[in-house]
Amino acid sequence: MQQKNTHFYAIGLSYKKADAEVRGHFSLSDAAKNAVLEQAKTNGIESLLLVSTCNRTEIYGFAEHPYQLIHLLCENTKGTVEEFQKVAYVHKNSDAISHMFRVGSGLDSQILGDFEIIGQLKAGARQSKAAGLLNSYIERLLNAVIQASKRIKTETELSSGATSVSFASVHYIMNNIKNISDKNILLFGTGKIGRNTCENLVKHTKNPHITLINRTKDKAEAVAGKFNLLVKDYGNLQEEVNTSDIVIVATGAQDPTIYKSLIQTDNPLLILDLSIPKNVNENVRDLDNVTLVHLDDLAKITDETLEKRKAYIPKAEAIISEIMTEFNAWLDTLKFVPTIQAIKHKLTDLKNSEVSTQRKKLNDFNEEQAELITNNLIQKITNQFAHHLREDNNSSDESLELIKKIFQLETTDNV
Repeated sequence: MQQKNTHFYAIGLSYKKADAEVRGHFSLSDAAKNAVLEQAKTNGIESLLLVSTCNRTEIYGFAEHPYQLIHLLCENTKGTVEEFQKVAYVHKNSDAISHMFRVGSGLDSQILGDFEIIGQLKAGARQSKAAGLLNSYIERLLNAVIQASKRIKTETELSSGATSVSFASVHYIMNNIKNISDKNILLFGTGKIGRNTCENLVKHTKNPHITLINRTKDKAEAVAGKFNLLVKDYGNLQEEVNTSDIVIVATGAQDPTIYKSLIQTDNPLLILDLSIPKNVNENVRDLDNVTLVHLDDLAKITDETLEKRKAYIPKAEAIISEIMTEFNAWLDTLKFVPTIQAIKHKLTDLKNSEVSTQRKKLNDFNEEQAELITNNLIQKITNQFAHHLREDNNSSDESLELIKKIFQLETTDNV
């Protein structure tokens, strides 16, 4: 388990208080994630999990003080501690556990019921495990969160209906552009959001004029092949932007890839930026023919689907509560382990001392029988203590203190 005097923290920022620009400052690229894990190891941090999506950047981990985790984040992103403090949250122990459950179950998503975050949490755990930075506490917690997420999906309709960032973008296009099936649409970036958007575009717009561009062309070709769409080289980006009516940008670049000087057309152009950090420079707004819409604007689209989803929040919270109670019960048993082990050691010391005394006193001392009887007694006594501590939920902390006092125990806290 974790070292003495460390606590479990969840530190981070999300769409709730940080706008897209600020979230972009704290976005962790894959290289930055690896750097955070390396530094964490060097700094003696024993376990952490990283999440960085378009809606949030978070670190779950063990530290003596949350600043250790905040420092790791700011060291490896463009964000500063001052900026972080303005928009951030820091949750500790039970609050941090509760936070991960809400995030993983879609209750904290920018679009209620969007479960894509679970995949990000799993990927973060795999990366931490590979780096030797995933202890049994975080691993077990994540498994509990995954279990809650699965049950919410199957037992409620919190994620029913098609609502996600990619759907919201298509929804926006269809509501704001006339004769959508005749328009030229360019999708730049074929990561997860790009792929989902592409699927929604094909399904809902019945548009045969969709072109895909990706820095790595074969990735775009893999997506295009599914839907029989056109793929162009990255070198053709400017030309394609200027012959399009709608441009959807969903790249993972750290700096803007679309900017004012790239646009030379006078025709109306709708640009949707689904990237964090923002990949479309704000200066495109200087052009009268360009409309720029960002991810955060799209997430405000609350349709009937979202209203219906709200009805399932209480049921989802009840499922979380049930699984979180099981996790906390497991945590409580961890609390007792060092004390039970210390009692066992203490009783074994007393036994050894007494057996040694009796060995000297008695001529026909039976070593084997004495060992058997005393070991059985020690096991029964420690079992009795363990049973009491597990059952006595209300005063287990007081019981622990009393036991430590009576047996004059010194234990290292595990939790």
